[in-house]
Amino acid sequence: MSTTTSHSALLSPLAIGPLTLRNRVIMSALTRSRSAPTNVPNEVNLEHYVQRARGGAGLIVTEGVLIEQQGTEWQNAPGIWSQEQVAAWKKITSAVHAEGGLIFAQLWHLGRISHPDAPEQKAAGKPVYAPSAISARGGKFRFIPGEPGYVTPTAIDDPRVLIEQYKKAAINAKEAGFDGVELHGANGYLVHQFLDSTSNLRTDSWGGSVENRSRFGLEILKELVSVFGNKRVGIKLSPAGGYNDVGMPLQDTLDTFNYFISEADKLDLAYFCLARYLAMLDPTFDGKTRATQHDVLASYRQSIKKSLLILNAGLTPDEAEALISSKQIDAAVFGMLFISHPDLPKRIAHGIPLDNQVDFTTLYSGGPQATLEELRKGYNDYPEATYNN
Repeated sequence: MSTTTSHSALLSPLAIGPLTLRNRVIMSALTRSRSAPTNVPNEVNLEHYVQRARGGAGLIVTEGVLIEQQGTEWQNAPGIWSQEQVAAWKKITSAVHAEGGLIFAQLWHLGRISHPDAPEQKAAGKPVYAPSAISARGGKFRFIPGEPGYVTPTAIDDPRVLIEQYKKAAINAKEAGFDGVELHGANGYLVHQFLDSTSNLRTDSWGGSVENRSRFGLEILKELVSVFGNKRVGIKLSPAGGYNDVGMPLQDTLDTFNYFISEADKLDLAYFCLARYLAMLDPTFDGKTRATQHDVLASYRQSIKKSLLILNAGLTPDEAEALISSKQIDAAVFGMLFISHPDLPKRIAHGIPLDNQVDFTTLYSGGPQATLEELRKGYNDYPEATYNN
């Protein structure tokens, strides 16, 4: 891949409240399962984020950071519920800041996508929670033997208990030195499960109507803002995605997400990260694809009045430049390109081709027993370009 324009809009600074991004090239949350041997960030994670900060990222959003111990299919995903984790993250945020970077923690809870046989779930001593006792279809786990599939979860009795866990995670993230937090409300995880009428069949004040299904995510956002303040809390949403077995009819989707976004926007957030439809994240069940495909920019742009809009999923630098120049979006979020190009913004600025190919066989780690060198492979060993100035 090469770059063909000056990218002056993409590379221009962007103010988000008290923060100023040096450019509009944002690193997406990318779960890579490298926090081995447990769930505490390690020196390999530190090296990874420092590389991207040194490479000029305008804002780094961490991989999904678990707010409590749970059995994720992404083994060795980092958490932020313990002081040991807070101390480890503080080393990372300090190092990113030393490179002139900014970094948000993406706060994550999987809900029904956990599994009771996962070592972390067993260690947690808790059931798999979800809004309703409805199993997600699919579930070919990476490290649980066989193909067990997702289990029927336990319906959450009082969602306010989990809201408090999100608040505590935000408090820990602030102590760890993060510049802000992003709520993971996409891809069929817990917040998305509450929003979606196919995974939330509750009949109390947390389910049923659009307003009730939106309540969980909105209450979390209020708590996050109470910790970090205005313009330091973002949220990622994927209205067009079917990943992890979510997706409503089109009108229900439009009604739900326009209401949720309009209400969340009143909280004076930093940004909404909207993920476009991606075929690779659209599962097929009974011969039909799961997602509700539609244009997320055309559908939800008008509901965002106070916060910034950043776009994710399959963008190229040239496309991002055009969208920013035409004021359709404020910044662009890159995932795969940041995996294989630690210096992505610098390459764009210097017109250097984006020619490092992602090695999909090394996307995730070798597990808790992996050595540091094994963890670095496909994570920290993608080459940077050579610069003359």
